[in-house]
Amino acid sequence: MLLIFESVLPIFIVIAFGAFLKRVPIFNDGFWAGLNQLGYYVLFPALLFTTLARADFSSLDAGRIGWIALMAVTIISALTLALWPLLKRWRVGRPAYTSVFQTTTRWNAFVALAIADKFAGLEGMAVISLMMTATIIPLNIVNVMVLVTFSGEKRNLGAMALKVATNPLVVAALVSILINFLSIPIYDPVYAAFDLMARAALGMGLLLVGAGLVISDALKPKPMVLLPTVMKLILFPFVTYTLATTLGVTGMPLTVMVLGASVPTAMNGYVLARQLGGDARLYSAVVTVQTLVSIITLPMALLLVGGA
Repeated sequence: MLLIFESVLPIFIVIAFGAFLKRVPIFNDGFWAGLNQLGYYVLFPALLFTTLARADFSSLDAGRIGWIALMAVTIISALTLALWPLLKRWRVGRPAYTSVFQTTTRWNAFVALAIADKFAGLEGMAVISLMMTATIIPLNIVNVMVLVTFSGEKRNLGAMALKVATNPLVVAALVSILINFLSIPIYDPVYAAFDLMARAALGMGLLLVGAGLVISDALKPKPMVLLPTVMKLILFPFVTYTLATTLGVTGMPLTVMVLGASVPTAMNGYVLARQLGGDARLYSAVVTVQTLVSIITLPMALLLVGGA
């Protein structure tokens, strides 16, 4: 248990440091907005590119891992959609529901990559990369569709489809996958340049997670904050574990897959919530609570699947 806790502790120390930096009078809001844009448009795509383009999937059952990740996302999405009639009866608004859906189905792959690197090295990162490959595009599409459907505002579906198709993370994933599976050579100095940018992505991404936390919302969490926290940090890993063991995945790949399912939700959904009529404040509150609770649930999940 101590080994697992020490493996994930550095990640949360960096997140906590990001929360601290956001609250000291050194950097203004424009600084953090610029960092978010730099990460979203440059550094995170560079990290995806360097992780996926040359990832060696030969020692892994790539097809099985990818299908399990996609099935887990599909199941958790369907379960969350099935909750809408009940939540509507409890007078949960449509914008709030979109944030419940997003924070239940999305997962912070960059936190997962950072922990996988610390916990299992390149092979662990390859498993997370496979999960990203299988889910990043479907997750972005379904979450945009839910936001458009439940926001109550008229939206141009063609424009929304274009927004998904031109999402820098989606584009980077598609290009990287094509390069990898078609064995397209990459000029070493070009790859090295992307790698230099990618090295900054994980650390900066964790700082940005911390900077985005709203601590006041975590002190007295509302029921609509607790629901996606339980579903994301407990139900999602359980579904992934059940599918993986049923389909014969064991050892390190099983542990890392559960790790990927156990991390908090992704921060990029907050931007979508603001742009497409969702409840951005609720999204921030859920991210904060999930991040704090995952300090306990992540080591427990890894321990339960034999991570020690």
